[in-house]
Amino acid sequence: MSRIAVIDYGLGNLHSVSKAVERLGCEALVTSEQAEILSADGAILPGVGAFGDAMEFLRETGMDEATRAFAASGKPLLGICLGMQLLFDEGEEHGPHRGLGLLPGRVVRFQGEYKIPHMGWNRLEFRQKSPLLEGLEEGHVYFVHSYHALPADSSDLIAVTDYHQPVTAIVGRGNVTGMQFHPEKSGELGMSLLRSFLRLAGAPAAPDNR
Repeated sequence: MSRIAVIDYGLGNLHSVSKAVERLGCEALVTSEQAEILSADGAILPGVGAFGDAMEFLRETGMDEATRAFAASGKPLLGICLGMQLLFDEGEEHGPHRGLGLLPGRVVRFQGEYKIPHMGWNRLEFRQKSPLLEGLEEGHVYFVHSYHALPADSSDLIAVTDYHQPVTAIVGRGNVTGMQFHPEKSGELGMSLLRSFLRLAGAPAAPDNR
């Protein structure tokens, strides 16, 4: 059974993510121990809250270096919601803050005369081929966010959604991927995307989530 480290740095939606991983037939290890993270078959960086606070917690706990070391190992890493945003170079929430620097680009606030945060079900539009999307069709997933990522390299952009503009929804480069939405709260498509990630971590064909 593949073991997935759910990185615990004090600001994650740990319970829902770990339960979703277990539903799909993998062991979920919620941990803040670098050795446990590095020995896992895959890792998930969840997150809710503010970019700067999250990076401060990551640095204080050493989870920033643990996450970078895991990414350097070549094993699959997935950032979810704020966790996806932290993969980038910089976030502007409450001033500029340095991110993990695993993907080039920055995270900015929505600007416009429309409701912020962006919250609710929106349709994905696939932009690039990716193992995450194999066998899947475009559909709706669940978003809650006030900031969105601007990848510096368009080839990292796997899927977008529309919220008064094209909005980054899935990103990926090599073994590092991110989803702005919550796959564990996004019904069949969300769980299928999470299942695809787990397959990258060596999980066998997982049980149907329905």
